[in-house]
Amino acid sequence: MLYAGFMSSALPPFPPPQEPLDVPQLLEVGRGPEEPCLRADAARNRARLLEAAARLIAEHGVAGVTMEAVAAAAQVGKGTVFRRFGDRTGLLMALLDHSDRKLQADFLGGPPPLGPGALPLERLRAFGVAVLYRRVEQLDLYLAAQTEPTRRFSHPAVAALRTHITMLLRQILPDADCELLSQTLLNSLDPALIHYQTRQCEMPMERLEAGWIDLVARVTGTRPRR
Repeated sequence: MLYAGFMSSALPPFPPPQEPLDVPQLLEVGRGPEEPCLRADAARNRARLLEAAARLIAEHGVAGVTMEAVAAAAQVGKGTVFRRFGDRTGLLMALLDHSDRKLQADFLGGPPPLGPGALPLERLRAFGVAVLYRRVEQLDLYLAAQTEPTRRFSHPAVAALRTHITMLLRQILPDADCELLSQTLLNSLDPALIHYQTRQCEMPMERLEAGWIDLVARVTGTRPRR
């Protein structure tokens, strides 16, 4: 198992406002590009709302997260939640953005094979397995937060993952259409597909992990890892 650390179901702790980051961030799903940097009090309120939403998920599942429930849990007015996140999907995407920061930090600057220091092929293998376990771990949240179909593949969160795959492929296959191949690889990690595989087909994680390794080998023309 290349990345078993993603089996923990708890969200990482929310950082205090303006916490310095050790690695660059590929995406910022929780805020729109037009929203200015939050004041310290606004950042604290945002973290408070996300903490309340995370508690609701832990206690009642994703279905228990409504704008009204989050407002009540955080002891603020419902309008505060709507002003900060827009709607329920915006709130759920902000939760995913926070949760995915650990994954971003790992593939940008963490230890190999996921982070720098390993061969591109090994990093690509580890990357897919990491994404697979992350999505299985929080599958209901991913499904509930998915944007409508015409915007699904252009969402910043998806674009960040696709960009990383493209970068690795260009090092492995410099003459290939790496952008198109990256879309093919990332589509195999789609949350809806993983839901079908794990919950309807009851495929074990070991099979999905082996399938990713085999797919990478076939796409790159390399020998699968034994």
